This record gives sequence, C-alpha cells and structure tokens, in this order.
Amino acid sequence: MERVVGPAEILRLSAEHADRLFDRLEATVPTRPTLFDLSSLRGDEAIVFGDSHGDWRTVERVVDRYEDPTRRRLLIGLGDYLDRTMGDCGAGSVASALYLLQLAARDPDRVVLIQGNHETVRAIPFSPECVRGEIRELWGDDLRRYARLIDLMGRGPLAAYHPAGPYLAHAGVPTAVAGKDWKADFDRVDERFVAEITWTDCAASRNRRGGVDPLDEARLTEFLARAGLTFMLRGHDPDLTGRRLFHERCLTLHTTRVYERFAGVIYARMPLDRPRITLRDVRVEHLDTEGRTFGPVL
Repeated sequence: MERVVGPAEILRLSAEHADRLFDRLEATVPTRPTLFDLSSLRGDEAIVFGDSHGDWRTVERVVDRYEDPTRRRLLIGLGDYLDRTMGDCGAGSVASALYLLQLAARDPDRVVLIQGNHETVRAIPFSPECVRGEIRELWGDDLRRYARLIDLMGRGPLAAYHPAGPYLAHAGVPTAVAGKDWKADFDRVDERFVAEITWTDCAASRNRRGGVDPLDEARLTEFLARAGLTFMLRGHDPDLTGRRLFHERCLTLHTTRVYERFAGVIYARMPLDRPRITLRDVRVEHLDTEGRTFGPVL
C-alpha cells in the first residue's frame, strides 16, 4: 500500500505526479451505492465531520482522531469537501479532496465520503465554484483533472444509515415512494432526488436556497419512522451548527473555520457498539483549529 500524501505535499506536486496520484485513486477508490449501509463496515465508533470546504488544516485534525490507535473507528464525511477555501490553505479544496480520497482508497472498510451539493455539481450546477480555478492554479489549463476529481468524489454515496439508528446525509430526506420499502426511495437518482438529499434547507435555518421544500420536524419524523431509524446527522446549514433539533432527532455539523462564527469547528463521535443508538449517545467535540474558544455544544 502506497503512503498517503498529505495536503501540504499535494499542493507541491508537479502535474506529472498529480496525474500519477489520479491514476492510483481511479484504480482504488471504491464506488458506493446511493444509500450505504454502515453496518457492512467494521468499527465500534464513528468520527463524523460536517462541511469542511477545503479547510485541510482542520481535516487533518479530524483524521488524527480517526487514526487513534486505541480504537477501531470509522471516518464519515457529510459532504461539501470542496469550494470556499480558507486563505491559509492555498488550493485547499483540491488538496483536501485528494487527501480524503486516499484514505477512502487505503481504508475502504472504514472511510465513507458522503456527497454534498458541492460534489454533485454535475447534476445541479451552481456558482461560485472554485475547484476549476484551484486546479488551474496548481497544474495549468488542462481541466481533465477537474473532471477526474469530480468523478472520484462522485463515487461516494448520497446517504448512509446504520440499522441501529442513525441516518446521515448532507441535507435532507427523499420523497417517499408509495407502496414500497423505504430503501426504494433511493433508487431514483434524478435531479429532484439529488436536490432533496443535498440541497434541502432545514426549516429551522434562516437559509432558503429554494428548489425543494424545507426539512421540517414532521417530514423527518415520518421518514425515520418508515426506516426504523432514530435520528439524522447532516451539514449544509451553518447557522444550525451544533444544534439538536426536532426533539433530539436532528444534529447539524460543520467542520471548517469558514463557518466558525456560528458555533465553532466541531465533529461528532458516534458509538456503533450497541443495538440501538439515539442522538443522546452522540458526543460533539470542538477542534483546536478554532480561532477562539466556544462554549460546550448543547
């Protein structure tokens, strides 16, 4: 197994060495189903992080927690690894994405990178989107590398779950398919479905990006009941960072200094070693990349 090239080193790669890294990743990064069952992996705890947006300095701290040799942990990202890069991270979206993709290739039984709206840009384009510019800055005008990166990020699932309780997605839940098992809701990967999973604003948020109805308590409760699950972990709405909503059924995470002002830079530890998991079992912690100290997450 080749060593993992860190983000700072990725920013110094020549175009030739970058292409070799892309070749290796295309041969080794797993392609996940649209809805991924986390019980198929091996771990007694999951480190779950929210939107990171190219903040590779923070992503490295998350990976440190994941690689603690005293526990066998999973690493689960909730999407939006790209765009809005911090000024001290250079072409950080590219560096962070390639770093995480190497972990997904090295540890396919432990790392899951759920897609967010910034990874599903081919299905639903948006602006501003800075990854093309970062790749041009690093390796010139040949934007085939952009296509390769977006293809690799697209190998992640759109949502994940564990039969013991949690549902994880970047933003929302799908519209129910009448008369079918809840997993069939994820069989249609049209534009509206992608919008429901990756673009849905929470009703408790000030955000209203439009396109699909907000996720309110009734809709989430109905989905969780159909699926036999207990709570949702999501990202997408920075103003809800760290807030436990809808009677302990929903928690939003952001793991980037881009949105530090809302509630800090946080991630979650989720146990997987018990038959039933609720949101009260999930512990939220701050990372030391925060520029100031925030109080405990409620």
